[in-house]
Amino acid sequence: MTDRDEPPDVDRLARAMLLLHGAHDDDHPSVEDGRRSWSKAPAFAGDPTRAAAVREATQADRDRYLTSGLRPVDCRFCHVTVDVKKLGPGHTAVQWNTEAAQRCAYFAELRASGGDSARTKSCPKLTDSIKHAVAEGVLNLDAPDL
Repeated sequence: MTDRDEPPDVDRLARAMLLLHGAHDDDHPSVEDGRRSWSKAPAFAGDPTRAAAVREATQADRDRYLTSGLRPVDCRFCHVTVDVKKLGPGHTAVQWNTEAAQRCAYFAELRASGGDSARTKSCPKLTDSIKHAVAEGVLNLDAPDL
């Protein structure tokens, strides 16, 4: 069994967060260089190593939040590929890229008729392809990459 299979040790995590961020009072904004800052996390201006570690961890969290669990799904109609994540039975996150948005046949038809694809909820052909990917087990809620 690996560390990823075990539930997190909440007490150890809390102690680590306390060590990382320190005990602070959220009722008062911090003051750095004479300017008020409403940041909840300290900047660690006096400790460049710690500041770099916080930046690195923040970037890793951001990357994980934005890309974890995404799977490429190919539209069965026009063959554009987008990244998709099932977040729940009624919620699907779709990350379009520029090429896919330009090549999507449904969006191209919409733009040709004077419509704005940016104001369109979704491409129905891609929605069908996503439903198919769920049915095939390519997208599921059982195995997120968190």
